[in-house]
Amino acid sequence: MKRSDIRVLILRAPGTNCDAETARAFRDLGVQVDVLHTQRIFKERNLEQYDILVFPGGFSYGDYVRSGAIWAKECEYHIGGDLERFIDEGKAVLGICNGFQLLVEAGFLPGFEGKSPYPQAALANNVPGGYHCRWVYLRHVNRGGCPLTASIPRDAVLRIPVAHGEGRFLLPRDLEREYLRRLYENDQLVLRYAKPDGSYAEGEYPFNPNGSFHDIAAICNPEGNVLGLMPHPERAYYGWQLPDWTRYEDPPRYGDGRLILESVVNYVERRF
Repeated sequence: MKRSDIRVLILRAPGTNCDAETARAFRDLGVQVDVLHTQRIFKERNLEQYDILVFPGGFSYGDYVRSGAIWAKECEYHIGGDLERFIDEGKAVLGICNGFQLLVEAGFLPGFEGKSPYPQAALANNVPGGYHCRWVYLRHVNRGGCPLTASIPRDAVLRIPVAHGEGRFLLPRDLEREYLRRLYENDQLVLRYAKPDGSYAEGEYPFNPNGSFHDIAAICNPEGNVLGLMPHPERAYYGWQLPDWTRYEDPPRYGDGRLILESVVNYVERRF
């Protein structure tokens, strides 16, 4: 598929606030982008027209109950079957921050046997508590099972910001070892919080900004075409978004966030 023919749908809902930045970044990559309210998609049921589906960051429905929970249930009720078909066809789904929370709540991630009828993980309140907005380092640990990051070298260290109050990735305590083993065996681990030298954060704050189990910042489904991550690549897309861009004699044109979004586009270009 030619890049100019790729169609990206960015869904928004009451409280999402990162759709415009995400759309601008994807448009810079030369693809077609629509930003539509989920209520419109519920009525038109036209997901099949798109190649990439993005659930952006924000605070959908005020994060009442749990972050992403209401938006997830709403999508499950109205377009659950459409989403499953979209994924089964191998199309790309990206959930950023609140979108990651939605994909976990809806059972698409980690999705060991496909969509689960109940959440198999959780994104809980940060430890230390509160809303944390900071730049973090991330180590790309995927071995190739996630084609949505296949363009990023393994063990590459990226710098991208997080901005959330509920980003602590957890697995059920009684299944923690088994589920972590499965994440490794299925190559579903994608990004882990790290220190500037690339060594793992080992839970140390602020390198691990939220207390996530095993420093997990991003995972994918077993097929690799559904990716959820807490950091915001759209906020690290351009070089001028970097927190220290004024220190450069010649600031870079792009930041590390572009590597992730372009990798998603590359996947669709190659597959379809």
